[in-house]
Amino acid sequence: MKQTCKKVGMTYEALKFYCNQGLVPNVKRDKNNYRVFDEHDIEWIKGLTCLKRCGMSLEDMKIYLTLCLQGKSTIPERKAILEKQRKQLVEKMQNLQEDIAFIDWKQGYYDDVLSGKIQYTSNLIDVDDK
Repeated sequence: MKQTCKKVGMTYEALKFYCNQGLVPNVKRDKNNYRVFDEHDIEWIKGLTCLKRCGMSLEDMKIYLTLCLQGKSTIPERKAILEKQRKQLVEKMQNLQEDIAFIDWKQGYYDDVLSGKIQYTSNLIDVDDK
């Protein structure tokens, strides 16, 4: 498991949790009952890691897994799940871009104040008193 953790960029505890939650199906075991992950397992775990980073809930991952195990006929449902996740990501990305723009603007404002280009103003305090 430790080797697999390195390959997929996941902690041992997280991988064990995913396995115990049934999110990594059909994992083989060796003679000592240790989990043995093949390349298919590793690619699946990488996908789970991506879904987690995207904000997908554990319950939604289980639904997605169940659909995957049912085969090709569930592709439209899986696409819908992924599209929902994508829309959420695009919204987060837009919010992040707005937040970055605000911080860039504020940094520029502070630079202009410090260089004497503009006078300092504040929404919080009366600057004439400070």
